[in-house]
Amino acid sequence: MKNSLISLLLTLSCAGAVAAENAIVVALKPDKNPEAMLQERKELESFLSKETGRPVKVVIPLSGSVIQEGFINGTVDLAYISGLEMVRAAKAKAAELLLVTEIEGKTSYESYWVSLKDKPYNKVQDLKGKPVAFASRTSTSGYLVPMADLVQKKLLKEKAAPEEYFGKGHVTYGTGYVSAIERVLQGQSEAAAVSDYVIKGDKHLTAEQKARLKVVTQQGPVPTHILAVRTNLEAKTREALQKALLKLNEKPELRDRLFTAKLVTTTYDKQVASLAKAMEQTGLTLE
Repeated sequence: MKNSLISLLLTLSCAGAVAAENAIVVALKPDKNPEAMLQERKELESFLSKETGRPVKVVIPLSGSVIQEGFINGTVDLAYISGLEMVRAAKAKAAELLLVTEIEGKTSYESYWVSLKDKPYNKVQDLKGKPVAFASRTSTSGYLVPMADLVQKKLLKEKAAPEEYFGKGHVTYGTGYVSAIERVLQGQSEAAAVSDYVIKGDKHLTAEQKARLKVVTQQGPVPTHILAVRTNLEAKTREALQKALLKLNEKPELRDRLFTAKLVTTTYDKQVASLAKAMEQTGLTLE
């Protein structure tokens, strides 16, 4: 009896270990409050597991570099990333484009500079010398495109650091859109660079938070976010994930909470072509 019980426990333990090893690992961006992300993580795990027939684990790394490292070492299979992060991953041969989001029929959107509503800022020129927050160092809408816009407006020299415009000690980087906006709401930064859908949608901020904010100016276009898979992911799993994620379009409420908009297919070149000039103007490297 005792030996039978031990054998059963060992069998269950081994089965659990095999299931964990066989799990599809999905990485999401830390771009909203942790409580909301916890619930969405569970819902996505359940949906993808049901559709693919595989256990699924959703993780929330703190940076794009962690996701890229996961693609390289095989600990991340699928991730929701920005256009710039896609370019980095493709150059490293770490990941390939699977799907993109389509917002109001377009695979691009705008970048916003946002401040408190009672601040006297109406254009990016008003932010010169002011403390600002970028969404992150790897954000397309929250860093690359706003920086390229400063160069295009002749407010900043090509390849110059943002401190040359905003001032020494006046530039901070968040871990996502919400963290940058929170600095504005708390009075730590005068403006934040984020995606337009942070303000337009209901996914990232509460109605009370949005009521305190205004759009200072906008710049773009910005390629919409991408669902990418690691390059060496087996074809069967890749196809199962694509099929499952496209089926998520039938659940728009969950889909929009997770990925903001409709999921569609496109090519890598079409999606990220506009980023080449912006990277050249800002001197942003892919290292």
